[in-house]
Amino acid sequence: MQITGLLASPKTLSYRDLRALPKRVLETVHICSGNPAHPTHPLRRASNVVWGGVDVEELLGGLGVRAAATHIWTYGLDHGKYSGKAVDNYVKDMPLSRLAEGDVLIAYDLNGAPLTPKNGFPARLVIPGFYGTNSVKWLGRLELADRRADSPFTTKYYVDVDLDADPSGKTTKPVWTTAPECVFVSPRPRGEIPLGAHELWGWSWSNCPIRTVEVSTDGGETWNAADVEAPARRSWQRFSYTWSPRMAGVYDIRCRTTDIKGQSQPADGARNAVFSIKVTVTDAPRADAASAS
Repeated sequence: MQITGLLASPKTLSYRDLRALPKRVLETVHICSGNPAHPTHPLRRASNVVWGGVDVEELLGGLGVRAAATHIWTYGLDHGKYSGKAVDNYVKDMPLSRLAEGDVLIAYDLNGAPLTPKNGFPARLVIPGFYGTNSVKWLGRLELADRRADSPFTTKYYVDVDLDADPSGKTTKPVWTTAPECVFVSPRPRGEIPLGAHELWGWSWSNCPIRTVEVSTDGGETWNAADVEAPARRSWQRFSYTWSPRMAGVYDIRCRTTDIKGQSQPADGARNAVFSIKVTVTDAPRADAASAS
């Protein structure tokens, strides 16, 4: 792995060199940003995982980062054609200022075991609070630069229209920080549950701790506060709400979250749009009640 660019002392690391450096272990939520061709379509592929690897800020601290450096370009060893265009490497970037928040890793372990080839072996970047597209797999090079990378994956793909900066829609912004979002784990979509009290629960996350989660059981007409577990570093947070439907029928159940920065989920038209599922409540007796009788 090469570490180059605006550095006083560029460095090359072998896999053995990397594993010999001080190891950091971090549990964090990891979420896909979705298909770049359909950026407003929620994909909701998220997990909570434990990474093991080397802290990037500590690694660069001994290499003499030059004052002109503003970004880190990261090169994956994968190459080929994407949408008909040939690319030599999958190249992404991140602002150098992100290192000040901590926990950016060059990871070689996943959940206590070495990375598999599918997950980026021998090493990959991990940027908690950023979408997974920025956590480059098969990492072969880090380059310190004074500008953003000009890769198609930073200029054409994985960019959003920035209406706040330019209402005309001609200005874009990178898909970096994770937006607030939550999903139900139980009940499952299109599932059936009997009349009675039920715990509606799931996971919530953002690029910072979650402040509130609200649940609606009437398609978004009314909302009720759910209980939210306290944050634990960069992991996702569990939420729960007890619901006792009054009658059988099909219900549109939704959840939405707001983080401590005041960021919340839009109703629709975004990759983190409010999560909605349909659940059928039957008038059949609960299994525990039937067995007791």
